[in-house]
Amino acid sequence: MPRRQMILAGFFFNPQGDHRLSWRHPRAPGREFLDLDYYRRLAEAAERAKLDTIFIADHLGIWDTYGSGLAHYANPRLEPLSLVSALSAVTKDIGFMVTASSSYNEPFNTARMFASMDHISRGRVAWNVVTSALEEEAANFGRDANIEHAVRYERAAEFLDVAKALWDSWEDDALVIDKATGLFAHREHVHYLDHRGKHFKVKGPLNVPRPPQGHPVIVQAGSSDAGRNLAAAHADVHFAVIRSEAEGLSYRADINSRLAKYGRAPESLKLLPGILPIVAASASEAQEKQDYLETLMLDAVAVDLLSSWAGVDLSRYPLDGPVPDLPDEGTFNGWRTWLALVKDDANKGLSIRQLARKIANTGSVPLVAGTASQVADQLEAWFVSGVADGYNLMFPLLPEDWLNFMQTVVPELQRRGLFRTEYEPGTLRDRLGLARPQNAFAARREAPDRVRAGKAGIRP
Repeated sequence: MPRRQMILAGFFFNPQGDHRLSWRHPRAPGREFLDLDYYRRLAEAAERAKLDTIFIADHLGIWDTYGSGLAHYANPRLEPLSLVSALSAVTKDIGFMVTASSSYNEPFNTARMFASMDHISRGRVAWNVVTSALEEEAANFGRDANIEHAVRYERAAEFLDVAKALWDSWEDDALVIDKATGLFAHREHVHYLDHRGKHFKVKGPLNVPRPPQGHPVIVQAGSSDAGRNLAAAHADVHFAVIRSEAEGLSYRADINSRLAKYGRAPESLKLLPGILPIVAASASEAQEKQDYLETLMLDAVAVDLLSSWAGVDLSRYPLDGPVPDLPDEGTFNGWRTWLALVKDDANKGLSIRQLARKIANTGSVPLVAGTASQVADQLEAWFVSGVADGYNLMFPLLPEDWLNFMQTVVPELQRRGLFRTEYEPGTLRDRLGLARPQNAFAARREAPDRVRAGKAGIRP
């Protein structure tokens, strides 16, 4: 059954906003972006507005692929799970979508951290699974280059299989804590994995009982062919870059066909396109706000970002000249989603400078600017058409654009019946309209015609 109200996620990547140089804005935060109070203010405002979740993106390094030398170090950020551990203690209802890499972590530690956070937050955590495509990330983990694209996704699929099995290694009724008899857990309800795969060898069980949500909500953002397949196989929420309604309907149809191959219904995966909302008293004022942000951009930084997405050092070419031939997507080991977007825009005749500034100023997601009513109109159109189950709200300037949206656009969406006015009971998974996963070990144990999984006795 289609969801009646849209999902809204407040996104932050750069702590000052989703614009590469928003930190230069006179109303952007200074050193306070390293303090909990700054993030608590954002989280509390989003919770007052009844947003579903806060989405925290991440990289495992400083962005300096081609070393622009001018402000390219302006992307430090706090480690997301550490931050969410603190924010979950000062909020009650709002969820948290937290980025963690499957390329540079191990399944046991990752499964344990997310199970712990799901318990601490009482079922409010999601894991945004990324495969880490930056060369500077690889260099921080003993590698000279990225893991090959196909291997990253192969590893990610096995990583998720193992993590889910670890979360299931304790059945829901395994924990007893019977002080009178000394029984801590039902022996037959705690399971070894004995997983031996191509990339991982994990005995199990996890040393944290099953999370409140069964599995924390799984989020995936890659839109390459491998990324879409990973989403169809494993994800509950898919973050996509969609730039028109027609493109969105085509994308949705493609995802639905992939879901069907895995025996999944369309409603089992929520599609959240990214948008860049700028709200003002008038459309002209909204445009003035965007124009001012664009004056903060530096060509060296914009070209460095474009070079990173394209996999080519474009600073070696005339900036007002055409974009040179770019790598083949099929063999590219970086972000294939972003390379495809760069190629699409390059084919429209933009110069290197024009394309670099376009990408650096908007990140290639649609800019939605205007009054609160006009922004709500645009969000409603894609939601009603079936393009989007909701949106990843990528605010250009924090905290200003974030607070403005919560105070103006959300009430307008509520007035139209498109967004909740109070939180529903239950976990994040419940509120997103997602089924709680069945425990795989319990299903096997209860099936009389199947071999029972190995068991571990757990006593203090």
